[in-house]
Amino acid sequence: MSRIGDRFEELKAKSEKALICFLTAGDPNIATTKSLALELERAGADILELGAPFSDPLADGPSIQEASQRALKHGTTVGDVLALVADIRRSSELPIVLMTYTNPIVGYGFARFGRDARAAGVDGVIITDMPPEEADEWKSIADANGLDTIFLLAPTSPPSRIELVAAAASGFIYCVSRTGVTGARKDLPIDLQNMIPAIRGVTDKPIAVGFGVSNPEHVRQVCQMADGAVVGSALVNLVAERGSDPNLTTYVGEFVRALKASTRG
Repeated sequence: MSRIGDRFEELKAKSEKALICFLTAGDPNIATTKSLALELERAGADILELGAPFSDPLADGPSIQEASQRALKHGTTVGDVLALVADIRRSSELPIVLMTYTNPIVGYGFARFGRDARAAGVDGVIITDMPPEEADEWKSIADANGLDTIFLLAPTSPPSRIELVAAAASGFIYCVSRTGVTGARKDLPIDLQNMIPAIRGVTDKPIAVGFGVSNPEHVRQVCQMADGAVVGSALVNLVAERGSDPNLTTYVGEFVRALKASTRG
């Protein structure tokens, strides 16, 4: 079992749910991303999701798109992201998931990426635009390197798609709370009340909900139904607003502590 699976088991034993926090690697720079990652762990985050910046992130809303552009302007590459993970690993056992798209991995090389991700200490990968029907080559490489492959399910996913993703995914299943792109929202959709039981009906793998989860109340609501909550754009916005502030890590830590408190039953 990977660090991801171990973490969900540890949380289950404590009657807690997972807080999964997203950062765009390289925004505002690699050194700050490392500092923020370590602060997230100190503040109680259970899993770190690192976004590898990409020029055409189709699933992401304005906040993460802009963060990716800032990181790319600084020259952040896939190799830099993997080096960042290796650097974080020197002082942390926090489970780390890379969130990316097919093109950057194709450019890097599937087999090379799998080997280097394992060597760096990556635990899982989300390739946002790669459906399970097209993932055989990657899954073979990921499995050989002990990397979890996390697939997305949307509110529009029919039963057949839910079964397919449930069978193919490892680590956890990423349940997209709404149709559309990532981004902080005011309210969570009521569809989740039907979607989570539908997934649970075909798998016992952990389910995490993201897209629009942006405050402690959202996290509390999600954790009443699912095994974890993913907070992304709200954190990315905080980094954008306070990226040059020397107290950035303090602000992020305080926010994450409030989020984590909402995962405890």
